[in-house]
Amino acid sequence: MPSLLSNAASHVRRGIMQRVMARGAGGSGNPDLTSLKKVPRKATYPLRRDGIHPVPELRAAQATEPVTRLARLFGMNVWLVTGYDEAKVVLADSTRYSNNIRHLLGDKQRKGADEVGGLGMTDPPDHTRLRKMLTPEFTRVGLRRLEPLIDRVVEQTLDEMTETGPDADLVFDFGFRIPFRVISELLGLPEIDFHMFHELGAARFDVREGGGGSFGAATSSREYLISEVTRQRTDPGPGLIGALVRDHGDEFDDVELGGVADGVLLGGYETSASMLVMSTYLLSQEPEAWQTLQTGTDEEISAIVEELLRMLTPVQIAFARFAREDHELFGRQVRKGDPVLVSLLQANRDPEVTPDPDRFNPHRDNNGSHLAFGHGMHRCLGAELGKMEMKAALTGLAKRFPDLALADAPDDVAFRELSIVYGVDTLPVRLW
Repeated sequence: MPSLLSNAASHVRRGIMQRVMARGAGGSGNPDLTSLKKVPRKATYPLRRDGIHPVPELRAAQATEPVTRLARLFGMNVWLVTGYDEAKVVLADSTRYSNNIRHLLGDKQRKGADEVGGLGMTDPPDHTRLRKMLTPEFTRVGLRRLEPLIDRVVEQTLDEMTETGPDADLVFDFGFRIPFRVISELLGLPEIDFHMFHELGAARFDVREGGGGSFGAATSSREYLISEVTRQRTDPGPGLIGALVRDHGDEFDDVELGGVADGVLLGGYETSASMLVMSTYLLSQEPEAWQTLQTGTDEEISAIVEELLRMLTPVQIAFARFAREDHELFGRQVRKGDPVLVSLLQANRDPEVTPDPDRFNPHRDNNGSHLAFGHGMHRCLGAELGKMEMKAALTGLAKRFPDLALADAPDDVAFRELSIVYGVDTLPVRLW
């Protein structure tokens, strides 16, 4: 009888899974992540936090199984990597893993994704040629040219806050405006709608309602950038889009260049905005570091920035990797096609690498060895630009408003739920 009941239960489970997969595939038999109405609760803990800290489930996974099975979707095991050393191995391995997610999108979104020229979902050789095209803008020489722009944008933003103070919303008035203005000028975009892109940026990483909303936001942003590339083919601007059109216009069509520009725009403001705001939230509880931002040396300030990146890690999980072949990963059997997710947040809190990982300590011996920007060939191309913005913006804020304070108690601040990029949607402060 137990065997009969077990077989019956297995039959029911298979039937339920088949129906779920059919709904997820839009009836076509193809997986479609965009049609998932809700991420299963048990699979959400890598996207949840306790304030700025990992939730207990994430800590437990790292302590017991640095590579653990997170869920089973569309007939595939979804693996989660939480250990620091294990994370570096996966992130650096482009032989056993692919970043191409297009096979898990529905027909409509698959067509749109095929047109995207961004780096995050692209494998070699396409990734190689796209990154090579962008790299000159993000070398030390290229970034040095941006220092006056960053300083000017920071001063402009702080002046505006001074005029409208003493109250401010640190998200829209500070965190969003600085990186958005910098990356817009870098790309050579005209004045564009702050409010529209502020909403689109947050929506692209929000998975509370499944996958559909984020892809809709991606489409709107991408269409704008494609139209801008088309316009600049006849009237190239002084920024990166104009340079790409002039230097590579014959190699790439408007859709490819628009996808590249969209990746640069999104990577250049949403993650940086979250980082600036969460940094100020944490620094409001670290008076010694706040004072160092006002009077410290460049080396001391750089150490604070690196520790903030390790502690806060706004991008919670790296772009999914998909196994190209069956293989063993630190004792777990990964099958061809299985998604492998890397928790950048928990990898940066690995006590085997960073003792007392939940304590803010910019004086660590391994300061700067975090994975907040990823690792390997897909490490964020704009990592150094992001750190330059953090140094200029946070020191500028601390010097201009040394008495800045949160309007609410730290424990009362509401953080985002189920977002790939962690942060807050609003952070009221008193500037003086």
